[in-house]
Amino acid sequence: MKLLTFGAFKKQKIQQTLSDKIRIGTRGSKLALWQAHYTQDRLSEAGIESELIIIKTQGDRIQHLSFDKMEGKGFFTKEIEDALLRNEIDVAVHSMKDLPTNSPEGLCITAVSYRENPADWLVIRKEKLDKTQGLWLPEKAVVGTSSARRKAQILDFRPDVEIKDIRGNVPTRLNKLREGQFDAILLAAAGMTRLKIEAEDLEVLKFNPKEFIPAPAQGVLAWQTREEDKPTRRLLKHIHERETAELTNIERKILNLLDGGCQMPLGVYCEKDPAGNYHVWAALADAWNAPLRRVQLSQSTKHQLAERVVEALHKS
Repeated sequence: MKLLTFGAFKKQKIQQTLSDKIRIGTRGSKLALWQAHYTQDRLSEAGIESELIIIKTQGDRIQHLSFDKMEGKGFFTKEIEDALLRNEIDVAVHSMKDLPTNSPEGLCITAVSYRENPADWLVIRKEKLDKTQGLWLPEKAVVGTSSARRKAQILDFRPDVEIKDIRGNVPTRLNKLREGQFDAILLAAAGMTRLKIEAEDLEVLKFNPKEFIPAPAQGVLAWQTREEDKPTRRLLKHIHERETAELTNIERKILNLLDGGCQMPLGVYCEKDPAGNYHVWAALADAWNAPLRRVQLSQSTKHQLAERVVEALHKS
């Protein structure tokens, strides 16, 4: 009689439960495909085969508008969620910062990934570099971003800069910078890190996420499934990062309490220190060109922490 180790037995049980390939829904950008292939690799470790289903979203189709001019929420997620509801895919992989805080009825976030560097980086053309000025930008520099959050925070540091909308994937945005359409652009560190982008010809100013505050759950992937699909949900629990979920739940609860989406000028970042204390940094503006309000709160438990942050933002 052949004996199985526990690991081999668990893998066999998973394979018996999920005999077909897992269908992963994803956008088609380079970063989205990195996220999808990362998901495939994690599934492969459990002995599960998968295939990718590329889905174009509203955010992919509409490239001429900044996010604050687009209607609704879920610019990069709705079409993928619709495919999940129609049973055309089994798992949706999202950049968690793009995902609305309330899933459609019948869907749920089953697991989240590790957190890549959550910070934003300012990428500057070297010929425009001026280290005598704040953020190393020359006077009235043209800075590219379509994020209301990034616009509000860069203007809080440098009110003189000119903001210009920029769309496209990370390599496209860097090409526009190199072509001279901008003096600098703002990008997520996670995207540049995961794509292993070389930028030796450019200067990169790496912000501290406690000062230039990222979007809630920036740098984290979320895996979404149908609530009724218990086999897939059990499988994804094996790759779930509990500590990441604990902190991003706080960040996203603040976003939810403010009834905001990715177009809201809101930054939230939460850390947990070795002693178990929670620390939250948040920044909010009424509009991208309105004054920025900042708060920092710490407490020993997460109970009512999100509510206290929202109350402090309203009072500041």
